[in-house]
Formats: sequence, structure tokens, C-alpha cells
Amino acid sequence: MSVDICDKSVVELIHKTSQTVGVPIGGGRIRRTSSRFCLGVEHGDYNGTELFGVGTDRFIWLAYRTNDKGRVRLFSQNFPGDGVVDFDLADIPAPQSSSIAHNWARFVYGVLYVLRREGYKITKGIDGIVYGNIPGGGMSRSASLTLNLILSIFDANGIAANDQMRIVDLAQMVENDYIGSPCGKLDQIMILFAKEGLGTHYNPAARSVSYIPLGGGAADFRLVSLDTGTVRPGLEKSTYRIRRAECEELVSLLQKAGYKISNLADIKDSATYEKIITQFQSSHPALCRRLTYIYHARQRFYEMLDAWKQGDVETVGRVFRADGIGLRDEYQISGPELETMCDIARTVPGVLGERMLGGGDKGAAGAIVLADRVNALKQAVDTAYPVSHPLYKDKYAVHACKVVDGVRVYNGI
Repeated sequence: MSVDICDKSVVELIHKTSQTVGVPIGGGRIRRTSSRFCLGVEHGDYNGTELFGVGTDRFIWLAYRTNDKGRVRLFSQNFPGDGVVDFDLADIPAPQSSSIAHNWARFVYGVLYVLRREGYKITKGIDGIVYGNIPGGGMSRSASLTLNLILSIFDANGIAANDQMRIVDLAQMVENDYIGSPCGKLDQIMILFAKEGLGTHYNPAARSVSYIPLGGGAADFRLVSLDTGTVRPGLEKSTYRIRRAECEELVSLLQKAGYKISNLADIKDSATYEKIITQFQSSHPALCRRLTYIYHARQRFYEMLDAWKQGDVETVGRVFRADGIGLRDEYQISGPELETMCDIARTVPGVLGERMLGGGDKGAAGAIVLADRVNALKQAVDTAYPVSHPLYKDKYAVHACKVVDGVRVYNGI
């Protein structure tokens, strides 16, 4: 596939970096993996809900070529201070090793660790340059990188990647077992399966993916990333871990109380929900708030999905906004910079909905905006956000996203 116009400047940057740091990539290929924009249910994956979202045009690029030296040599343009990551395929630090806890290379080591543990024969390494422009939280930077690395290592070693759900499982293993991040599968699914112009619907009961086009007659709109300029250090170090543990604690309490459930999404009818709230509200108010978000977000999910099919973007936006308020007040997973972005967006006519994205605390919020109001949103953010958060006045960004393929490969670089 020929390189897109939007990628040409990145390719030029990668070649210059390759020459500067001495990591050869000539004659290799570039794998580009997307970010994601979840329309529902954020934090639903580890609670058992169905999921819906799209791939978006903030990317991780990995330019690489295979080597027969049994080594991996990678340099990240985003973390130049870490230098060239250079190691033997057999020399992998132990999972969650303190020596690499703050180094982006923990994802590289994690991929090799998991692939070998799962029985894949990895004998060939890669030389490569990594570059990304995904915000540091909210649009799945770590999942994009991990998927890219797995697919590239597979390619270098002649391993077929036909079973995409297996790739999702492997990517989750890297984060769960090696990094120590308790992530679910939302990010990996929404990136790996993403198709240009289509929404991706995941049904966990069947482990199935289907694609849903936006219904005809929809108003012209954009999905907008509101990058706060903040960087979340990783799900393993964030409120995400606490929220997941709380949900698991509530499931355990309910099972002991005789409820036949395996996750919070199994609480589907209002009578059961009200009974649980009455029974546990006084003793476990925080856990009940978590359930309240998941219960109502799951109900809103089907309203949003139907609206998408019908091209009713206004309803999609309204549901997106309601989910954001639930994430803020009931799930309590957002952060001050994220909510400032949402507060600003709500003041702009033509913004149909807004909320935080991703794991929480920091990173990016998102908005669903009528196309002719995107500039107005950008102007509002430019005016108000630096006043509220001057520390990030040179770091924030507003990006109107395109719906793109999750993975593309360019040959002959």
C-alpha cells in the first residue's frame, strides 16, 4: 500500500531519526495502528457489557525491518531520552520489574515475554523506529503500541495473524500479566477491528464483532479529541485499577448474597437493580454508585446503537453526554482537566455531547460536534482552557478525528 499523504511527513521524520540514531530501517515496512473513540460503554468491557466505537486518526507508527541477529533494536521518537532499546530476544526482564516500570520499553519486553510464554517460536528480531501522536490517556496509546508490536514481531517471524481475537487476547496478556495493568479488551478490539467509515460492535457473550454503518440522513458531524495535555502514567498506576477492583468486590458480595451473576452487566432488570441498591446502599454506597453507572450506561447503550443505525446523531450525542455525567458523578473516574474540557464544550452550540475518554484521571476528553461548529469549539477551548489550566497552555490540543482503519501496512520504506 502506498503511503497516505497525511503520513508522508511522519515517514520523513522516521528516516531522519533512523540515520541520527543508527537504527537501519531501509527496505522494511511501516505498520500504522490507530487510536480509538469509544461510544459505549466506557469501562464496560471488564463489567461484561457490549461495546461500540470506531478507530480514529491519531496513530502509532512502527517502521521496521527484520534482522537475523536475534535482537530487538528500537528507538522511540517520543521518548528520546530512553535511547535505543537494544536487547537479546532471550534476555527479558521479569514481569512488572522495577527496572523498567517507567520505561516505554516495558511494552516491547512484554510482547516478547507473552509470545514466548504462549508457545510462539520467535527467532528473528527487528530494527525499528517508533513514533506516535496519540494523547497520553483516553485514546488507547498503550493498546495501539502493543498491537503494533505483536503484529510486527509476527510478521518478522513468518507467523500468521489470522485469528484476530487471539491477537486481542495476547495484547491484553501483555498489559495484564507483564505490565500489571488490569485493562479489559475494549481498546484492543476497537483498534484491531476498526474499519474506515464503520462502527465496530462487540458482543462479549459470542466474542463476535460486527460492523454498523451510520444510518442515512445523518447530520454532518465530527468526533473531536480534546487532549488536555496531561499524561496518565498508565492504568496500573491510576484510578482505573481501583474502580475495577471495586466492581469485582461488588460482584463477589452479590454472589455471596445469592445473586446468580458473573459481572455487573448481568444485572439487567430494574427490579433486581433496585433490590441490590436497597440492600447494599447503606453499607457499600461507593460500590452502589459504580453499579448505578454500569446499569444505566448499559440501558443507554442500546438507545445509542439504535440511534446510530438510524442516523440520529443528536441522540447519539445526548447518550454520550449522559454517559459522561455518569462517569463523572457515579463512576467517579474523571479528572479536573478532563471535566474542564467538557464544561467548555457544553457551552458551545452544536456540540451534541461530550465526556472523558478512556481509563480516567488524565489524557483526553471527546466530543460529538456538528461539522460547522468544530471551529467554534476550538476557539472556545483556546479562550478558556489555558486560563483554567495554565500549566498545560502549550500542551493541549483539539483534533477533529476521521474514522479510519485500525491497522495499515506500508511496504518498501
